[in-house]
Amino acid sequence: MASQTVLSSLADRLARGDSLVSAWCGLQDPAIAGLLAKEGFDAVTLDMQHGPITLAEVIRAIPLINAAGKPALARIAVGEFQNVSRLFDAGVSGVIAPMINTMEDARAFAAYSKYPPMGERSWGSYGGLGASGLDQNGYLREANRFSLSFAMIETREAMAILDDILALEGIDAVFVGPSDLSIALSGGKAVNALSAEVDEAIRHIVARASAAGKPVAIYAQSAERAKAFLQMGAKLVTVMSDTAFLRGAAQSALSVLGR
Repeated sequence: MASQTVLSSLADRLARGDSLVSAWCGLQDPAIAGLLAKEGFDAVTLDMQHGPITLAEVIRAIPLINAAGKPALARIAVGEFQNVSRLFDAGVSGVIAPMINTMEDARAFAAYSKYPPMGERSWGSYGGLGASGLDQNGYLREANRFSLSFAMIETREAMAILDDILALEGIDAVFVGPSDLSIALSGGKAVNALSAEVDEAIRHIVARASAAGKPVAIYAQSAERAKAFLQMGAKLVTVMSDTAFLRGAAQSALSVLGR
């Protein structure tokens, strides 16, 4: 029987077609992720690609997020597939891999994400096993279902092989990076995640993913943009960042004070 714990809740809800909203954390202190997990977000995402947070700090943040009843996701740095299984072992429900630009990238990511016979993930789960509520063999049977792999689509190269990435067993979803996608679509001329060309590409990604029966996740730089992405058909949106929340609250307070 599939587990119904916090560890599997992300996979369960996406499978039902729910729309989810995640916080986005890059600051080093794990307590920040723990605090955001207590708010109304459906999940918390930890960013090791561009945020200063390290693997050790992410591993300390994961149980704080799970203890608040929320699934954790983590984004690895480009090509650091060796950290995929470490993150799943620690108890994340999803791993996001940036710059998946070739099928070799996609196959390597899938292999690290899944246990045999689907992939090549080795045994060693501790936080994930404990959070699953399952025994070892139960976890082994279920983990490939609820340990979700998100391949990032953010370049022309990825767009060109989108259908192949979506068809690959072991890739559970795609995650759109609008800023990098805007750089790619403009030929390196500008960063404009709000451009009509980016929106057109996102609608194309959602349509192809929907045809393949896989969800689309996406980073949103504002709550308004997150709402628009959900209306476009994205099923998981990550909203702003811990830094943006901190600055926004500070600016709001200072505005009231006339500063």
